[in-house]
Amino acid sequence: MILEPMSGSTPTPTPADTGPGTGDGRRAPAVLGRRVSWFLLAFGVWTWFIWITFAKNLWADGSGLAFDEAGDPTAYFWVHLLLAITSFLLGTTVGLIGLRGVLAWRRAAGRPSEQEGTRPWPSSSS
Repeated sequence: MILEPMSGSTPTPTPADTGPGTGDGRRAPAVLGRRVSWFLLAFGVWTWFIWITFAKNLWADGSGLAFDEAGDPTAYFWVHLLLAITSFLLGTTVGLIGLRGVLAWRRAAGRPSEQEGTRPWPSSSS
């Protein structure tokens, strides 16, 4: 895209700027591959397992790091709880993106593509 200095108007995008798309200047939606979708879904499941286990162990900590002598939470507890919650939420988001990709691939596998009855991905048997 060529920008004109201080012209006051927005330059119109050229086909090179829009990338693969709809032909009307909009970009086509991103498509996740099957392997990437499964990887993201597995990452989300792994995150649930790891960080829930971590939070349980943090709550049951008897070493004196997470709770002081009076039984009150320490700064160590709050920092690690925040880390666990943040990681859990990010992992859940990544897992949901992967799940959407897997479900989209399964839906696409059940219907023929618009191009000559082929699938929207290369056949592994060719």
